[in-house]
Amino acid sequence: MATRIIPADWIKNWEKSGKHEFVQLCKNLAYKTNHDGTIKDIQAALYELCWHVIQGNFKLDLSASVLCDMMDLRDDMPSILADVFSILDIETSSLEEKNKRDHYTQLVGACLFFVPDAILKERLDPETLESLGLIKQAHQFNQKIVKIKTKLFYKQQKFNLLREENEGYAKLITELGQDLSGNITSHIVLESIKSLIGCFNLDPNRVLDIILEVYECRSDQDEFFLPLIKSYMCEPLTLCHILGFKFKFNQEPNEETPTSLYHIAAALLHHNLIELEDIYVHLMPLDASIVEEHKREITEAKQIARKLTMVVVPSEKTEDKEREKEEEKNDKAPDNQKLGLLEALLRIGDWHHAQSIMDQMPSFYATSHKAIALALCQLLHLTVEPLYRRAGVPKGAKGCLLRPLKNKRAPRPAESFEDLRRDVFSMLCYLGPHLSHDPILFAKIVRLGKGFMKEYQSEGRNDNIKDKMDTLLSCFLSIADQVLLPSLSLMECNACMSEELWGLFKLFPYQHRYRLYGQWKNETYTSHPLLVKVKAQTVDRAKYIMKRLTKENVKPSGRQIGKLSHSNPTILFDYILSQIQWYDNLIGPVVDSLKYLTSLNYDVMAYCIIEALANPEKEKMKHDDTTISSWLQSLASLCGAVFRKYPIELAGLLQYVTNTLKAGKSFDLLILKEVVQKMAGIEITDEMTSEQMEAMTGGEQLKAEGGYFGQIRNTKKSSQRLKDALLDHDLALPLCLLMAQQRNGVVFLEGGEKHLKLVGKLYDQCHDTLVQFGGFLASNLSTEDYIKRVPSIDILCNQFHTPHDAAFFLSRPMYGHQILSKYDELKKAEKSNRQQQKVHKYVAACELVMSPVHEAVVSLHPPRVWDDLRPQFYATFWSLTMYDLAVPHNAYDREVKKLQLQVQVIEENPDVPMNKKKKEKERCTALQEKLQEEEKKQLEHVQRVLHRLKLEKDNWLLAKSTKNETITKFLQLCLFPRCIFSAIDAVYCARFVELVHQQKTPNFCTLLCYDRVFSDIIYTVASCTENESRRYGRFLCCMLETVTRWHSDRAVYEKECGNYPGFLTIFRATGFDGGNKADQLDYENFRHVVHKWHYKLTKASVHCLETGEYTHIRNILIVLTKILPCYPKVLNLGQALECRVHKICLEEKEKRPDLYALAMGYSGQLKGRKAHMVPENEFHHKEQPVRSATPVSQQNGPGTTAKPATNASKTEEGVGEDADRAKDKSQGAAKPVNKANSTAAKVTTSNGNGAPNSTKTIKERDDKEKSGKEKKEKKEKTPGSTLETKGESRREKQRDERGAGGKEERAPREGKEKTPKADRDKQKAEEKSNKEDNKAKTGNGEPKEPSRERDTGAKESKSKEKGGDRSAMSGSLKSPVPRLESAESERDHKRRKLETHSSPSHSSSVKDNSNEPKDSASKHHINYNSVARSKSRERETDKKESENTRGRSKEKKTEDKDRKDRKRDHMTTDREMSLESKRRKDENGTNSSNKHSKSASPSSGSPVSADKEKTKRSKSSSKEKGESAKPERNSSGGKKESRHDKEKSDKKEKRDSSGGKDEKKQYP
Repeated sequence: MATRIIPADWIKNWEKSGKHEFVQLCKNLAYKTNHDGTIKDIQAALYELCWHVIQGNFKLDLSASVLCDMMDLRDDMPSILADVFSILDIETSSLEEKNKRDHYTQLVGACLFFVPDAILKERLDPETLESLGLIKQAHQFNQKIVKIKTKLFYKQQKFNLLREENEGYAKLITELGQDLSGNITSHIVLESIKSLIGCFNLDPNRVLDIILEVYECRSDQDEFFLPLIKSYMCEPLTLCHILGFKFKFNQEPNEETPTSLYHIAAALLHHNLIELEDIYVHLMPLDASIVEEHKREITEAKQIARKLTMVVVPSEKTEDKEREKEEEKNDKAPDNQKLGLLEALLRIGDWHHAQSIMDQMPSFYATSHKAIALALCQLLHLTVEPLYRRAGVPKGAKGCLLRPLKNKRAPRPAESFEDLRRDVFSMLCYLGPHLSHDPILFAKIVRLGKGFMKEYQSEGRNDNIKDKMDTLLSCFLSIADQVLLPSLSLMECNACMSEELWGLFKLFPYQHRYRLYGQWKNETYTSHPLLVKVKAQTVDRAKYIMKRLTKENVKPSGRQIGKLSHSNPTILFDYILSQIQWYDNLIGPVVDSLKYLTSLNYDVMAYCIIEALANPEKEKMKHDDTTISSWLQSLASLCGAVFRKYPIELAGLLQYVTNTLKAGKSFDLLILKEVVQKMAGIEITDEMTSEQMEAMTGGEQLKAEGGYFGQIRNTKKSSQRLKDALLDHDLALPLCLLMAQQRNGVVFLEGGEKHLKLVGKLYDQCHDTLVQFGGFLASNLSTEDYIKRVPSIDILCNQFHTPHDAAFFLSRPMYGHQILSKYDELKKAEKSNRQQQKVHKYVAACELVMSPVHEAVVSLHPPRVWDDLRPQFYATFWSLTMYDLAVPHNAYDREVKKLQLQVQVIEENPDVPMNKKKKEKERCTALQEKLQEEEKKQLEHVQRVLHRLKLEKDNWLLAKSTKNETITKFLQLCLFPRCIFSAIDAVYCARFVELVHQQKTPNFCTLLCYDRVFSDIIYTVASCTENESRRYGRFLCCMLETVTRWHSDRAVYEKECGNYPGFLTIFRATGFDGGNKADQLDYENFRHVVHKWHYKLTKASVHCLETGEYTHIRNILIVLTKILPCYPKVLNLGQALECRVHKICLEEKEKRPDLYALAMGYSGQLKGRKAHMVPENEFHHKEQPVRSATPVSQQNGPGTTAKPATNASKTEEGVGEDADRAKDKSQGAAKPVNKANSTAAKVTTSNGNGAPNSTKTIKERDDKEKSGKEKKEKKEKTPGSTLETKGESRREKQRDERGAGGKEERAPREGKEKTPKADRDKQKAEEKSNKEDNKAKTGNGEPKEPSRERDTGAKESKSKEKGGDRSAMSGSLKSPVPRLESAESERDHKRRKLETHSSPSHSSSVKDNSNEPKDSASKHHINYNSVARSKSRERETDKKESENTRGRSKEKKTEDKDRKDRKRDHMTTDREMSLESKRRKDENGTNSSNKHSKSASPSSGSPVSADKEKTKRSKSSSKEKGESAKPERNSSGGKKESRHDKEKSDKKEKRDSSGGKDEKKQYP
């Protein structure tokens, strides 16, 4: 036995306690047996006791005595004990141990006196009886048994059929067929039957058969016949045999079993007169054949599905159809008696037996037969009726009442939802998809579900009830999955049922719904042959519709799609989405055709879209790994259009995007971007026109009218739905934070192995979506909702690790809301209409709101940051927008005029009906009023903000460290992060810098700020993504617009910059007058500075274009395109860019087509801008009092053809400012000419008289170059040296030089400045002829990149030998001149020299390392632009020149002499040049072609063969000039220097006069 009833301790301690315990146990078991009717436990106890005896563990006599005592417990105790002996008999007879068999025999022998012999003879084997002595011989006993059985069961009773009188059977039939409506009962009829049997010798079995036959004919008389049969024959087997014979008779071919026979069989089963197992074996077909038939049906269904998906020739189609019709005729379904009995059981309400039959069959096989399905549906109707009447009937509905079954044994009707668990749910599960046969029952079940959900969602339930309700909820979900949705699939186009089902489903959370849709789509259609066929037919029909769907037939196709979607939306949408992923031009027609869908279908559509997006088998990148796959882009577009147009719940889609962001994947942000754009009308693009950008700085109405490309109207409802979905599911802030964090995740986590181009696109997509989504929240959430959801700035940054720019972007609307609400509170508290008081209240409201923000931002950066920037300034910069700074009056006027024009067009259009005209006019008028009101409101707001800023500005910048450091922090923490955040922020940054300047903010150096922005953009451009480049370019363009405005007009400059602290070049200690005009940067010097900025931009641009890096080239081309309205303005800089971009076009045409397209686009626009470019001398005034020995070909500047020295790019930047400073000094009144020439990396020039002294000249020039280079290195090593020190050292040098060379310098300068106009005209004509000559000779030149390294080494060695010359140098002149090489005839050099005027590098360098004035008692001069000082010196020299008018006639003679010398120089032969080269070799140890290696030009290769000759001429010319210029510098006075000075003065005048000629040569 499995469990022991008698413990071993009882046997061991039998006498003490075991016997008592055993007896007590048997008494308890006997009592239990009397009550529940089972004897298994007491049999087990007796069995164990006997088994201990057989094992030898227990004495025989003790066991016999206790068994004897047990006989009194029950009357049938001897029989129970005999059963135990029978089992032991079988077990011991098979054992090999004889002693155990002996123990058994002895035990039974000991019990013979209280167990009757008759019982033992029935139960024990004959051999055991023989051993016990109860029978004599076992063999004889067996023979006797066989004889008795034969006589009883197999010997036919010899009834004489002739003795059976037919009259008896006739009377029997009459008796059974009488009218039973009176007092006739089964008992009375039974007595009559007995009499007839006895009287007419009727066979009792035949009588029973006749009773069943009559019952079959009168199957409605269950109440009479069932008790009669029960009283007449209580033997179930006999009854089963007779019924089985009847069923067997009807199994013959062409026979059909009557329903009445099924009914009586079901009734007998229901009343337990027969057993199902007994009758089931008589029914056909066999279960095995049923299973085979079911499998065959599934196979056939799959074959049909396969045929529908295959391409079939039309002739084959017709053949298949004919074959199917023939098969249908021939294959008449055979009579299935099991199903007939099942139907009968269901009709009478015997669910228990019906369930047992259905369990024997495959799932849904039985209910796939319509009759059975309807019978089960009827039983369900009756079962749910009371509950449906109480909780399911809609208001106003009546419905037909159903009569309950008379059968009391039928399932009890459900009175509560808990009762549904008893039978209803199991019935529905057996019914499955075939509930489709009864749409009314379908609706009842759905309505019961709705009634349950209302109760479930009501509050106030305790835990016990909650558990029951949760169980019921899971039951309803299972019913929806297994019954309702599959049944809907089999219903043909029943839109009402679809809507009814949505009434239930919408009460479920979307997670439950999507789970149901997933099961429906992916598993349900494989569970049943019918569903397999339906799926195939749906796909076939969907293909048919989609092939014919166009824009023109949207309406009829939409109706067909609607009909198909009512039953099988998952299959249909799955196919439609697959088509859209391939053909995106279907999106528009498909979206329009979905208007006939039901609410449930729209919800299924959302699920199908999400499933398609999350498909793991699809790659979200194209094969090149640089772009997002087109299928994802198509689905995203569909999402935006569908969710905007139709009322689909968004929660699932938004949660999906959130989950993908959590997982660190940003591809699906494309979906969110499209949804927000379409639903809210908020468009994110960096390709805005200037008009759109201007409109974006206004209010919401102006943005909607003029700020977007597409006029997306009627977004109020859709944006409200989007907002509700975000708020209801708390997804607004999480999405923002995840996007803000994911921007860096794209680069550092997600972008590991991805292509750089793709990483940039993903970063831009993430960033753009954040900006778009944040804009949506700001404009749609109420103040309370926004403030409640967005935490403070310090929590955003420190706790959520949100980047600062994104954190302020999210917080900015909150600050605006809070300030306005606080302002309104203060206005209400104290009503006053005075404007001044309103402004004060606004300032007070700002203080109240922003004070906590000022405290919070302190934790965002290290304490040293706040030494220069006040938290107030930092928070103000980040909290304001363009809406706060300026009113776009032009944009408002433009939109109002558009609306007025629309009204006029409507008026003039005769085709428009009057009522429509009226509506349109009203709409346009209302919009006009809204725009005008909005403009007025913004104007008042801007005035308040500007007043607030005016009050705050004095406390913005502390500048405890240097001005340079202050500007650095401002750029690093404020300007650069925000200018690339969005296009409108780029404009804001430029406008804010201008505003800070206009407010005359203390300690803010506008000049230095602009200088730092323009000076080196290489690193900034290189680190941008594509969209950030556009924004950065827009920022630079806005900055350049301001600078260009100041540059273009002296009056504007004087008005907006003249007395502003941002343009101070000398900062004085406190206590001194700060309004000294001499301390300001004057207009002409500002123009020099602007030219320097343009040059720096050119140099950076060319560097980026030459790197060959994809990102550098793409970004700089984007930036250049954006700043095209303001740059380049100088012709030679434009030519330099044009040449380099042309080269990019040639190089990238085949390799990188996107770069080629960008370059071609920019090149075309640049050519179109040439008309607006000016020569350098018009861009900034180049005529100076004294002209140093400037390099010949400097006018070519960045436009020349030589490539820049890439290996010296870093050196160029450091040298550039020194060069500018040196040139500024050359313009000073008291500075000698030998102080102005550059020595580091510059081409020296010749006056033509240096040939005889060439060796000495070259040596001296090299010394100068070395000393200049050492000076530059010294500057680089000591970056912290203050500007005051530099200024003082310059002044000392100037005083020294003034004494030595002032006399010689003054006369030539005065003579030059007063050169008569006639002489100049003569020089122009002369120079023009030279130019034409030279141009003809240099037409086929080719650029050649100069060597650099060897010259550098030579210069360093020279500087070690002759470092003492360093004190004579004033600084290095940085000029954008290319390095030229090779030698040519000196005549060509001279002509070249006359043709080209000197370098544009008069740009005054703005110092970056200025310090605060430290000593209040002394005046510290911080010279940001040494040109300012040179101008003041010019004024002094003018006074001196007025006293020296008498010397002018002498100067004219000198000039004539210089001209003659110059003509003589033209005749110098090539022999002198070769001699010079040879001497230079001897002196420097290097080849003359490698002498001047460091190119200052940012230009690069232009048309290749066109400039080689030109380069050679310029190079040789510059060499000659260098030879003759050096003696001038080294001599402190005398005739030689005087003569050279005169020549320089003359050359300067010639260059100036040739400027007009150059203008004509340049592009117009």
